[in-house]
Amino acid sequence: MKIAVMKELYKGENRVPLVPATVEKLTKLGANIEIESGLGMPCRFEDADYVKAGAVIGSDRAEMLSSSDMVLRLRKPPMDEVETMKKGCIHVSYLDPFNEVELVDKLKEAGISAVSLEMIPRTTVAQKMDVLSSQANLGGYVAVILGADHLDKVFPMMTTPAGTIKPARVFIIGVGVAGLQAIATAKRLGARVEAFDTRPVVEEQVKSLGAKFVKVDLGETGQTKDGYAKELTPEQMAKQKEEMAKACANADVVITTAQLFGRPAPRIVDRAMLAAMRPGSVIIDMAVETGGNVEGSEVDKIVEIEGVKVIGLGNLPGRAAETASQMYSSNLGNFVDHFWDKEAGVFVLDREDEIMQGALITHNGEIVSEMYKSIMNK
Repeated sequence: MKIAVMKELYKGENRVPLVPATVEKLTKLGANIEIESGLGMPCRFEDADYVKAGAVIGSDRAEMLSSSDMVLRLRKPPMDEVETMKKGCIHVSYLDPFNEVELVDKLKEAGISAVSLEMIPRTTVAQKMDVLSSQANLGGYVAVILGADHLDKVFPMMTTPAGTIKPARVFIIGVGVAGLQAIATAKRLGARVEAFDTRPVVEEQVKSLGAKFVKVDLGETGQTKDGYAKELTPEQMAKQKEEMAKACANADVVITTAQLFGRPAPRIVDRAMLAAMRPGSVIIDMAVETGGNVEGSEVDKIVEIEGVKVIGLGNLPGRAAETASQMYSSNLGNFVDHFWDKEAGVFVLDREDEIMQGALITHNGEIVSEMYKSIMNK
């Protein structure tokens, strides 16, 4: 079974989908892996490193796509490459299916079995394949480092000949994987940390990391079966905003992480809240690529609004590209390994498996994801 691993074409993307260590793991299973020449260069992996791990180097991108039984990459496939892949090919990557309806239809028409890694269910068995959590973890770390870099104050408390310097105050909105890592990183840097989430169940996790949980009585809230926060009512949003405005006003750095799966990110911090913050403070909008949590934030820009530096840089995990690539590659390798028939030496697209049922979007010329069909009314 031939597996092609494609070089990323997305502008500014420094992560790579497969590192040599994972190639070695998969070739030992019996996979025939062809790596596009130069694939690993953004993370300083030479073609020779992949050859040593058991891969073959390909230089003809179109030929690789047209002859492979399986294609692995990080970003979604370019629209013009879908027809290049051979019918029945299994394509595995991020896909963003709810925002890429035209692409999904194209994959369906081309007879591609498209796997969306974002759709892998959050179960114990699937944890080792959870690319969203792996990358969000790094995103939370990078957000704090950006905050520390752009703040005109130090994070830790310091006792100096000039007196005692108070620690910086960091407020984190959203305590998922990214938020928890942001809390842990900010605490390690010596900041005083507060955090808020609509799910009361995360209070214990916040406290276990040494941060203060900001309580807001919103009435009935909670989370979905996959661990995402449920969407709030307008009344709950207004009450939440009132309390968060107070915490933002006291913070030196604010990090927003709130995202809704398959939908635009909720607007949490408006211009009035920014105006109430201290001049010189910093806010990092981790949801800027999906609509933004902060009014006025712009993708891949740093802007000043009401004296507050608003950071809207996208692809935060890509700012730690080598580590992010190692994590993504490991998740991807675990996904392939899970469905690999070691005796036959092939990847088995097992539609009875819960993981495949969640992640497979198109197959045999049809849309097969029940979640996608129900949300998109397909």
